[in-house]
Order: sequence, then C-alpha cells, then structure tokens
Amino acid sequence: MDTGGQGRPDIALVITDVDGTLVTTDKRVTPAAAEAAGRLRAAGIGFTVASSRPPVGLASLVRELGLTLPMAAFNGASVVGPDLATLSETLIPEAVAREAAARLAAAGLDVWVFAHGRWSLRDGAAPYTDVERRTLQVEPDIVADLAPLLLAASKIVGVSPDFAHLAACEGEIAAALGAGAAVHRSQAYYLDVTPPGLDKGSFVGWMSRHLGIPPERIATFGDAGNDTALFAASGFSVAMGNAEPAVRARASAVTGTNDADGFARGVARFILG
Repeated sequence: MDTGGQGRPDIALVITDVDGTLVTTDKRVTPAAAEAAGRLRAAGIGFTVASSRPPVGLASLVRELGLTLPMAAFNGASVVGPDLATLSETLIPEAVAREAAARLAAAGLDVWVFAHGRWSLRDGAAPYTDVERRTLQVEPDIVADLAPLLLAASKIVGVSPDFAHLAACEGEIAAALGAGAAVHRSQAYYLDVTPPGLDKGSFVGWMSRHLGIPPERIATFGDAGNDTALFAASGFSVAMGNAEPAVRARASAVTGTNDADGFARGVARFILG
C-alpha cells in the first residue's frame, strides 16, 4: 500500500534507482513504468536514473524510456550522458582496490571487477552471472587474473548466494577499508566497493548544479541501503514497498513493490498528485 503525503507539484526533477525500483525483479521496464516516465516529461519534470550498474547497463533504459539527461553509474562515481559518453569519472585508488579484492576473496565471495568499461571475472558460470548478463545485456570478460584490472577499477563486487554472510561482510569490509572506499550492498547478493566520497546523493548535488534546480525540488526513488543517500540529498523521497524497514523509514513516503508497478504508482500519487 502507498503511504505518505500527497503530490508534490513543486518537483522539477525525479531521479530513480533502477534495480529493485524502476525495473521488476526479472529486469523489465513495465508499460506502466514507461508511461510514468512519459507523464513526467509531459508535465515538464526532468527524469533520470542513478544506479550501481556500469554505463553499458543503462543503454537499454535510454532506448526504452527516451532518457535525455545525464545518468549516474557505479553508485554515482561516474556520470554519463544518454550516449554513454563520460561526463565525470572517479576510480577506486589502486591500493584500496587491491585490498578490497583480497578481502572479498578471503571472505569466500566471487569477485567481479568493472574496469575500462568492461565486466570481468574468473568464472563465467558462478552464481548470479546469468542475472548480470540479463541485466547488462553484455557478456563478461573471463580472465585468469583480475590483478591488472585493479589499476583502473570503477567498481569491485563481491557476490554470494549466502545473503546473511554477505551482510556480515559489508560491515567488516567497510570497517577495514575505512575512508578509502564506499562499501554497500546494492542487492542482497551483491556487495559493491566503489570510489570514496561519492554516492548516489552526490549525483543529486551534481544534477542540482547542472540543471540549476535546488535539491528541495528534486524527488528520488529507491529500495536499497545505497539509495538512502539519494533520500538524504533530495527534497522528497519515495521508498519501494520491497525495501527493508530501515530504508523505508528514511523516506518521505512509501509506494508499492517493484513487481507491482510501485514506481508508476508513486509517480502518480506523490509527484503528479
């Protein structure tokens, strides 16, 4: 059930998370979500996305939703245009990247590295590689050694089907890396390590400056712990019904789940009124 306040006619820009929010669990943009994006455009409200995905994973959204504004990739560490050209990019410091990869591997997690615009890993049949193929619509580079890629890593991911273990690893690895990197789960099965000092909230600030829209006129949608930075930086925030209670508590309002057109329902009720 949707909860929260009424529509916000003063909103000039909507920024949404993608996986778990804008798309369904099986990674589809529903007709209702596409229609909601069109209704925002018709109302003169800007619309874009902020995702943990690499830029290549946003290409299908540009096509399906007609996105024209800059987008955030890698949890805000990279900003790209709708043509996927890089507008801003920050990499994980090499020493931190090497320590992160070593700690993820020592914890028994599969390690993926996103560098040079590519998704690289050692085992192409490991858990969730099928999910990522479907999400990004690209094939990974299968490599024997990830070490050379850590010179230019945009994101390192620890992957595990053991959700409780991954949750424990989040706190341990975040504490070990300290200010050297941002460490957050973007899904129950993905633990992302991204450049320090940048998050999805940083992208809200970037877009605010880029478009000259004050943060209080920006609305955000999200479902995961890494989306609370979006909420904190924007004037109005909507959590998905599938979000954990701690995430829902950080939002201005709550909508339905991502598999029940919660994004479209949230736009209709809270943004367009």
